[in-house]
Amino acid sequence: MVRYVMVIDLKRCIGCQACMVACKVENSLPPEIKWSKVSDSPNGKYPDTNRDFLPMLCMHCDSPPCVDTCPTGASRKRADGIVLVDYNKCIGCRSCILACPYEINCFYDNKVSYFPAGFIPPEKSGYIRHRVGTAQKCTFCAHRVDKGVKNGQKPGVDWDASPACVNACPTGARIFGDLNVANSELRRLIRSRQGYQLQPEAETRPSVYYLGA
Repeated sequence: MVRYVMVIDLKRCIGCQACMVACKVENSLPPEIKWSKVSDSPNGKYPDTNRDFLPMLCMHCDSPPCVDTCPTGASRKRADGIVLVDYNKCIGCRSCILACPYEINCFYDNKVSYFPAGFIPPEKSGYIRHRVGTAQKCTFCAHRVDKGVKNGQKPGVDWDASPACVNACPTGARIFGDLNVANSELRRLIRSRQGYQLQPEAETRPSVYYLGA
């Protein structure tokens, strides 16, 4: 059984926001919608200071509260662990947003252009993929993963089968793949670098692992 996960190496993350931009472009996200974020906080005391970066996205939990709380079945977890939202079933109740302990889900409530003059062609074609009045979140670029697998490619290895944020990271801080593959680089990194998941007390068992700086 396949279980897709992402490993984020905080030692490699430089806070460049390339992952966020790539996500917006790949998924044609409206201005106010961010499926991927990078928090930036100062650390230390002057003159010995630096900055800590923490990339955030949907955790694609093994036990997702958003799925459990959704009254219509719009939020669902696939057999491979990817959690998605069906816009045709979403009624905009925001239950999933309130249930998410990571506060990463968002709501698309207004069709707005990036430019004062109006929608440009890429926006017009891309925004068809979204519906006003629905919950929004990272999909692990399921459309790329699925197409790649169909074409015999390997997610996390082949460019066309991997999430856009993984491809865009200039330092290789993001690694994606199947956790259930024995002796994989994912498993080795999690084991050797003491990979951890955020908020273990929530008992959601996220599919995103962090490697400490």
